[in-house]
Amino acid sequence: MKLVCSQSDLSTNLSIVSRAVPSRPTHPVLANILLQADAQTNLVSLTAFDLSLGIRTTFNAEVIQSGAIALPARLLVDITSRLPEGEITLEDESASSAEAPGGEGIIVTLTPKSGRYQLRAMGAEEYPELPIIENIEAIHLTTAALIEGLRGCLFATSSDETKQVLTGVHLTLKQDALEFAATDGHRLAVVETLNESPVASSENQLEVTVPNRAMRELERMLAHSSSEEETVALYFDQGQIVFQWQNQRLTSRILEGQYPAYRLLIPRQFERQLTLDRKQLVSTLERIAVLADQKNNIVKISMDGDAGEITLSVESQDVGSAIESMPAQISGEDIDIAFNVKYLMEGLKALPSQEIQMQLNGNLTPVIFTPLSGLKMTYLAMPVQLRS
Repeated sequence: MKLVCSQSDLSTNLSIVSRAVPSRPTHPVLANILLQADAQTNLVSLTAFDLSLGIRTTFNAEVIQSGAIALPARLLVDITSRLPEGEITLEDESASSAEAPGGEGIIVTLTPKSGRYQLRAMGAEEYPELPIIENIEAIHLTTAALIEGLRGCLFATSSDETKQVLTGVHLTLKQDALEFAATDGHRLAVVETLNESPVASSENQLEVTVPNRAMRELERMLAHSSSEEETVALYFDQGQIVFQWQNQRLTSRILEGQYPAYRLLIPRQFERQLTLDRKQLVSTLERIAVLADQKNNIVKISMDGDAGEITLSVESQDVGSAIESMPAQISGEDIDIAFNVKYLMEGLKALPSQEIQMQLNGNLTPVIFTPLSGLKMTYLAMPVQLRS
């Protein structure tokens, strides 16, 4: 195998796929990145796979001789990222103990415009194949719809591996929309984005939970996409889901287990409703949260309908206290309610509009935050009990 490519192309694509290389591989070959070069198409593809998450990217290069090889991921990324811009020649050869660093095997030589680097490599035949989903019709979604959905809910997934199904994003495909949901048991984020190509048949109905790690990588990869109108093809079958677009592909296992019936958690009627300026609320919370201690991390919100304002306050015995007021349109009786300030801020930052609506019943029942324009999103936060 022999190819010539630019340092920037190789480094950029390596940084994308290397995120799927496991930190503690269960098999030595998984610490590698699979490089495949095709002289007919002049395309080079890079693949990383930890048996759960797989990422493949493809880029153009001058491929002099076709071939495939598994290269040590960490070393390759570290070396390539530090090389100067310009062309790199990459070729492999079987090595005898006389010329190979460390004995017989496969040696790959990287030749930038100055210098030469040699790495020990493994045969491509040892590398596991990425899952392939055949004879399944693709569902097509725009990059913009996927990014909106992921940004609006990923923060609400759980990090508790004992509740594994909650560590994922739940996707539900409807006739003309894709719904994203995430909950960690304390809060819930639901986003509905339009599906550009409506589903024609019930056979394409999708309801799966995908690990948050895979969804974070998908969001990161799509954020660097050339166009938000670009279409992403989605395939799912037998415990696997595949997202494919341009020259990139992400595969992930699907989480097993019944996802909570989250729609039942959202109240249908409310006794109190507030309209608030989201940015002002977030900046006020950020200021007073400095004085919230790590033990309770609680902010109290007091409604004053006559004055047309809410008062936010935090109190910490060991640190101090803070109080600020801001205007609000309020309907319903006044009430004091408290939240974990971190949960409240993360949800508010994900809401896309300037003005938001806050709807609630009592001081210990679910509270709903929704944007008044733009994306169709619901953020549910559970209040905490105030100590008297």
